Amino acid sequence: MSAYQDLLAFQRETEALQQVSGRLGWDQETVMPRGAAAQRGEEMAAMEGVLHARRTDPRVGDWLAGIDDAALDTVAAAQMRHIRRAHDRATRVPARLSAELARVTSLAQGAWAEARAADDFQRFAPILAEVIRLRQEEGAALAEGTDYTPYDAMIQDYEPGASAAFLENLFGALRPRLVSLREKLLGAPTPKGLSGTFDVAQQLALSETIAKAFGYDLARGRIDRAVHPFSSGSGQDVRITTRTDAENPFDCVYSTIHEVGHACYEQNIHSDFLLTPLGAGVSMGVHESQSRIYENQIGRSRAFCEYLYRQMRDRFGDIGVDSADAFYAAVNTVHRDYIRTEADEVQYNLHVLIRFDLERQLISGDLPVADLEQAWNERFEADFGYPVNKPSNGCLQDVHWSVGLFGYFPTYTLGNVYAGSLHEALLRDVPQLDEQLMRGDTSGATGWLRENVQQHGGLYEPRELITLACGKAPSEAPLLDYLEAKFGAIYGV
Repeated sequence: MSAYQDLLAFQRETEALQQVSGRLGWDQETVMPRGAAAQRGEEMAAMEGVLHARRTDPRVGDWLAGIDDAALDTVAAAQMRHIRRAHDRATRVPARLSAELARVTSLAQGAWAEARAADDFQRFAPILAEVIRLRQEEGAALAEGTDYTPYDAMIQDYEPGASAAFLENLFGALRPRLVSLREKLLGAPTPKGLSGTFDVAQQLALSETIAKAFGYDLARGRIDRAVHPFSSGSGQDVRITTRTDAENPFDCVYSTIHEVGHACYEQNIHSDFLLTPLGAGVSMGVHESQSRIYENQIGRSRAFCEYLYRQMRDRFGDIGVDSADAFYAAVNTVHRDYIRTEADEVQYNLHVLIRFDLERQLISGDLPVADLEQAWNERFEADFGYPVNKPSNGCLQDVHWSVGLFGYFPTYTLGNVYAGSLHEALLRDVPQLDEQLMRGDTSGATGWLRENVQQHGGLYEPRELITLACGKAPSEAPLLDYLEAKFGAIYGV
């Protein structure tokens, strides 16, 4: 087992360096001075160069060759599965390309933020084209000699084992019932919303209370503000960001709950897996299942809204609705909007499908970057029935493409599918769930998720993990049944 022990010791240092690199990204999104962008790009490129050298170190291949797989237990075999997969992918990508991607995406992130603030897509288009060119080169290198397309190869970074064809079939099964439900709901009277101005300091105080209620350990984390909320880190340092709007406190509350779902997944992974390949969420689809079930099936449930309504009244006084039932309806209003992260549960996945289709065309070269804004606007109007009014509400709203995350967007909808299946199993196994949530006690739900999903980290493959947790393979049916029952009752349709 000497080769195994030597490899894990080497990998532990690599994992630690990856955490340091991630902290640079967190800093860039939260407190880095604006004038530091160019230097940060060089720093990120230098870190990626070090990491790439470690991932492709010839000793890794030698160690892997010297390990007898038949002698490994379940945990060791899973460690080797992850290391072999990462090593194979890393050795396919030239060090030059890896470092250049890190440098350009760091610069592109700043360019995206400036273009978004100015509502000017053309300011972002040139560097986006460069990001896409580099990712196309990387995708081709990863796909060479396999059955994958370059886009399929990119998906493996976020959801191992998935493919564009698989996702297209899944999304095709979702779309008809989602569109039908959306049309029924938008044709019904809209519930009354909140009114008033909501003090930002109180919103942040509430977000901390809610984060703790969902089990987020602030001794190993922190909450900051950013343009685009995110979670960063794993193990003993897991940080989240949220955002505030004095006119819309739900943005802060539910951005926080969503990111806490991601963060709790990372904090709750078994401590034996710290700084190993098993010490992080197994895929972005599974990760998103945690953030979405925290945010939606738990956080937007009638029972939890009973608790949240009391919290809101205590902090803000008159909020424009006078009962927990009215508050629940306001939380779950289906409305016209442009922003994916603010979309209701019914329409959210329709936003994702736009991105899935467009990014495949960008990577294949069928859609030039110069035509992206027009293609987005035409697709959005066709799907949602009204035009995009400005780029920050259209193709500039998400940070993902600026940092090269092609193949990431479909995992959001896959995560919703996983969340639907997990929720069905949760209701089966925790019959007192609603009584607990009405008191603001999420421990029944979060404890079940910790036990059945989160503690395992990367021990199982994504669909295997969800199947073990649910007792059956995940499918789109539980999510669709849940949406139709919930919103049908709220809207009386």
